Amino acid sequence: MKLYYAETLNPRKVCAVARYLDSPVEFARVDLRKGENRTPAFLALNPNGKVPVLEVDGRGLWEANAIMCYLARRARSELWPSDERQIDVIRWLNWSSEHFSRFCGRLYFEHVIKPIFGIGGADAAAVEEANGYVRKYAAVLDAHLRGRKYLVDDILTVADFAVAATLPYADKARLPLDGFAEIERWYARFSELPAWRDPFPAKTTA
Repeated sequence: MKLYYAETLNPRKVCAVARYLDSPVEFARVDLRKGENRTPAFLALNPNGKVPVLEVDGRGLWEANAIMCYLARRARSELWPSDERQIDVIRWLNWSSEHFSRFCGRLYFEHVIKPIFGIGGADAAAVEEANGYVRKYAAVLDAHLRGRKYLVDDILTVADFAVAATLPYADKARLPLDGFAEIERWYARFSELPAWRDPFPAKTTA
């Protein structure tokens, strides 16, 4: 298996899961600045032209959450539970992509990606809207985490990796998360995982 990645949000959580599970993957860095994600060979694996992509037997599996679940199932790990807890994991994966990480990701784009790729300054209106939604959904997450170690049934799952995806960039992305003590506590525990602290094969500043 070959895992195509760049040092950005969605590849980060997949690389972290792969490292946590010690998955037998070959890491292949994609240089987004050089447009390596738009080559015919890459588009044959993922027509969306995005990372991450997991190449398995010549076929591309794309979408970070799907890749995390695939790797966990392949390893028979409780990161992807085999019982009714799967439904709760799916709930949090969807909640993250549609709500919390969606708006945290917008701030990441405005404050981190735009400067890196030189595509203009932050959009003030987009930032203001995202700030409001981040705090709205952070309140939901904070309340859910009260008295819990992890998101689902107090076991570590891919849901934790998904919801935490933007938090390593909280300062650079200017995420308005001050005052959410339960998120801080949960993320401090989660950050103790070596695979999360150092998910990429080579460190970069992106």
